[in-house]
Amino acid sequence: MFQSISKNLLSSIFTSGTLSSAQRISLNVKILCFASLFLVGLSCTADAVNTVSTNPSSGQPPAKTLVVFGDSISAGYGMSIEEGWVNLMAITLTQQEKGWQVVNASVSGETTGGGLARLPGVLAATSPQIVVIELGGNDGLRGYPISKMKSNLDKMIDLVVAADAQPVVVAMRIPPNYGPRYTGAFEKAFTEVTRAKDAILVPFSLKEVAVTPGLIQKDGIHPTAKAQPLLVDTFLPFIEPLL
Repeated sequence: MFQSISKNLLSSIFTSGTLSSAQRISLNVKILCFASLFLVGLSCTADAVNTVSTNPSSGQPPAKTLVVFGDSISAGYGMSIEEGWVNLMAITLTQQEKGWQVVNASVSGETTGGGLARLPGVLAATSPQIVVIELGGNDGLRGYPISKMKSNLDKMIDLVVAADAQPVVVAMRIPPNYGPRYTGAFEKAFTEVTRAKDAILVPFSLKEVAVTPGLIQKDGIHPTAKAQPLLVDTFLPFIEPLL
């Protein structure tokens, strides 16, 4: 698989002089991801290969790095990496000339436990200034203990702070059929953890998406490509003051 990827990437690099701006962003996405497979040691499937986006510059590399560390919501499940909200945010920051690199270290199906195991490698490989933690949804869907999820989130926030980065936690929700006790405890977990750690909390942002036709995929869980700009509009107000 790596030989095939590297051959395609090298071909793209040598023909990059004729690429459009959008194509250059896509190429940078693939190059950074290919490097991350070695630096971070992620176990990416074919759907998760394109997991890194970048805010390209005209010569000098960006001075600072923002990492999005999530699950399928951020990994662009069911669509191309270019259509996902993380890549759209990277494009927005490029247009605003913010000078930030955006690294998408998200993996579909990830839990807080898996994230806790991966995070040290991601931090070491990227040296970020901001880390957006979008995890917990799969813990809830699998009925994992809330106390364990909170502990994992707590430890991830500590790791981010220890790496001299600013943690931003995205709150998640689960369907009500898990029962009011578990569902209520799940929703409160994100507020409780971020309040205790004085971390930034992004409120649950998929309610409008879930009830609007055409914005949720057939699985009833993942937003469609059409919904991705709405996610950017939701997350950016919490991230921009940190840039």
